[in-house]
Amino acid sequence: MEKIQQRQSSGGAVRVAALLSLMVLFACKPEAPVGPEDKKIYTPVSTLRGEAPFPVGTAVQSGRIDQSSYANLINKEFSSITAEYEMKQDVIHMGPGSYEWGSSDAIVDFGVKNSIRVHGHALLWHSSAPAWFDTYSGDNAAFEQMMKTYIQTVVTRYKGKVASWDVVNEAFEDGSGAYRNTIYYQKMGPDYIAKCFQWAHEADPDALLFYNDYGAEYDNSKRKAIVEMIEDLKARGIPIHGFGFQMHINYNWPSLSELTKALDALKATGLKIHFSELDVRMNPANDLTSFTEARALAQEERYREIVTLYKTLPAEQQFGITLWGIKDNESWLLNFWGNPEWPLLFDSDFRYKIAHRGMVEGL
Repeated sequence: MEKIQQRQSSGGAVRVAALLSLMVLFACKPEAPVGPEDKKIYTPVSTLRGEAPFPVGTAVQSGRIDQSSYANLINKEFSSITAEYEMKQDVIHMGPGSYEWGSSDAIVDFGVKNSIRVHGHALLWHSSAPAWFDTYSGDNAAFEQMMKTYIQTVVTRYKGKVASWDVVNEAFEDGSGAYRNTIYYQKMGPDYIAKCFQWAHEADPDALLFYNDYGAEYDNSKRKAIVEMIEDLKARGIPIHGFGFQMHINYNWPSLSELTKALDALKATGLKIHFSELDVRMNPANDLTSFTEARALAQEERYREIVTLYKTLPAEQQFGITLWGIKDNESWLLNFWGNPEWPLLFDSDFRYKIAHRGMVEGL
């Protein structure tokens, strides 16, 4: 028995020694890598809000801004906000003389509380005409009076809180530059744009008033029609202060030369210029199923290029650049096109993409 106990004791000592050797070995061994470095993500040293000589904004939704992850990032990075959809007519205007203010109030209050500029978007847009317009029975004169009341009610409510408004959105057809045959055009005639600007100005003379559209970046006919409309309003003394290039662009289109040509044409009007809904599609041909490093580098360069172009404007015409959203997985482009997309500055986990670096470096 004594010999057995000795052998067990000896064997235990050997096992303990072996275990100690393994522990030393693993303690000295370098930690195994957890995977390749994600070069599409980076750690910023500067913020957009801190670096930009003009306001940089983002589109927001009322249901998100009360969450700390969103609120903290907005306050850190952005100096301007635009309601993504909750200040449009179909959300606010429930019927003649009937209004719903909950969402728009929340967005405006957030901006005021945090000393962030609020840009109102948009008073009139054919795609946000309320569904109850379909059964509206009043004549054209009554419809026009209702639109005046609506615009002045909204603008007056936020007087002194909303710094600027997209008064009319997307009034011209693609390719021809003809007026869209919207309900506003049908009921009020081609001068409805001038009337809307005048009504908004009467409600808040200090607010800056913008016409906003897509396609001016590449559509010569539409751009020409917009410039002619602006010059006509100016000649008639109608208050218009700015133009919004929506800037829903691709990483490889339009070309920088096209964008420069478009910017020069609108710069010549003397109005303030807003890159009002900027995002950069990375998968327009639907050739990606995941976001690649090569495409991320192209996006970084595209954002740098856009900011550099914007800075060629005279300082007095630089109203600012607004990103159309915060996180890739919440972009409107996903549902609109049905493709995987990564168009913004932050990924689905709020991590900084190198696109942010491109934008900061462009500033």
